[in-house]
Amino acid sequence: MSVTLTVTRRRVTAAALTAALLVPLSACGNEDTKEDTGGSTASGSASAAPKADLTVLAAASLTDVFKTAGAAYEKAHPGTKITFSFAGSQELVAQVAQGSPADVLVTADTKSMDKVKADTGTPSVIAKNRLVIATGEGNPHKVDDLKDLADTKLKVVLAAPEVPAGKYSKKILDAQKITVKPVSQEPNVRAVLSKVELGEADAGLVYKTDAASAEDKVDAVDIPDAQNAVASYPAATIKDSKNAEAAAAFAAWLSTPEAQKILQDAGFQKP
Repeated sequence: MSVTLTVTRRRVTAAALTAALLVPLSACGNEDTKEDTGGSTASGSASAAPKADLTVLAAASLTDVFKTAGAAYEKAHPGTKITFSFAGSQELVAQVAQGSPADVLVTADTKSMDKVKADTGTPSVIAKNRLVIATGEGNPHKVDDLKDLADTKLKVVLAAPEVPAGKYSKKILDAQKITVKPVSQEPNVRAVLSKVELGEADAGLVYKTDAASAEDKVDAVDIPDAQNAVASYPAATIKDSKNAEAAAAFAAWLSTPEAQKILQDAGFQKP
């Protein structure tokens, strides 16, 4: 009887010891699983999009902010490289219509995007903007509001009528019944800004974000909201893209909190 009891106690002790050893091992196994899962989830969010070299056609007014956004996206998505082509929206639309190879299109107005709706996916507005009057540093000609642009002694430059910034400019000037005779009409809003920066023009209508990007060279005169126009920036994938999934991922990313913070820090408004 004592022999049987001793054997039973040994078995119980061995079983208890085995169970005790297995508990920490099991716990470690669970932690490893959580860590692996967490790691793959974290890296998955950073690399969910297939690796690809993307070409993004973007409105000229997005030049500075998209360079920052592109660097952030590439950092979060190792193996992806983004090449931007900046120009007036009308030029970008013409490129898409002609079948130029690209993956994503971002214009400075919805009408331009509508012209190539057969060639793009469903667009989504990622940001908004407003116009300001850009003048030389210190505003030497004392431009205070839109009506001052009618002064024939003032050299004013505007974006061409087919450019979104040109359309918005015409809209707000017409609404105030102000006639402006520009010394030149530029192919994109950055060209307008450049003319003012270089002193080749006394004033020009540009987006608020453009003036902010050159605040050490130009002054910005605000235009009241009641006299202003809101510019919307839609983004869409291009149907002929050879990197459809990667293109869709980048286009979607532009609406994420991370991308929106970059846009709004640069002065763009919420969509």
